[in-house]
Amino acid sequence: MNIVLLEPEMPANTGNIGRTCVATDTKLHLIEPLGFKLNEKQIKRAGLDYWDKLDVTVYSDYQDFLNRNPGAKIYMATTKAPAVYTEVKYESDCFIMFGKESAGIPEEILLENQENCVRIPMWGDIRSLNLSNSVAIILYEALRQNGFAEMTLEGQLHRYHWKE
Repeated sequence: MNIVLLEPEMPANTGNIGRTCVATDTKLHLIEPLGFKLNEKQIKRAGLDYWDKLDVTVYSDYQDFLNRNPGAKIYMATTKAPAVYTEVKYESDCFIMFGKESAGIPEEILLENQENCVRIPMWGDIRSLNLSNSVAIILYEALRQNGFAEMTLEGQLHRYHWKE
């Protein structure tokens, strides 16, 4: 799996997303410009001590991302999509793209990829969810569809044991 952040603005969101990517063995792709520096304290605090385990690639712009990932299957998360995120079948090597916190993915890009745009349903007049929450929701659906391949599916108590 691959998560793509197009011009992310908030280091805490990107740090949290990085931690989720480490926990799910998902690659993170960051498309510049970034609204922060990757060595900022906030990004590392949100990612805790997992940031050094993150498989992350940085691109100079959207075209650089496309050039370096030819033929990639890209799903685009947007509040403007007609399709719900659970209505598509995610391939194990797909890319799920999210736009910057203040504006999302530019509409020109969305129109070029209309068949791959997905949304998270929301109630009322809520504009959007937090970016890191949105990533987690859609990523875990994609992982579920792929059988949580190679992920730990059982929990362990620290001092006790679950009943057999």
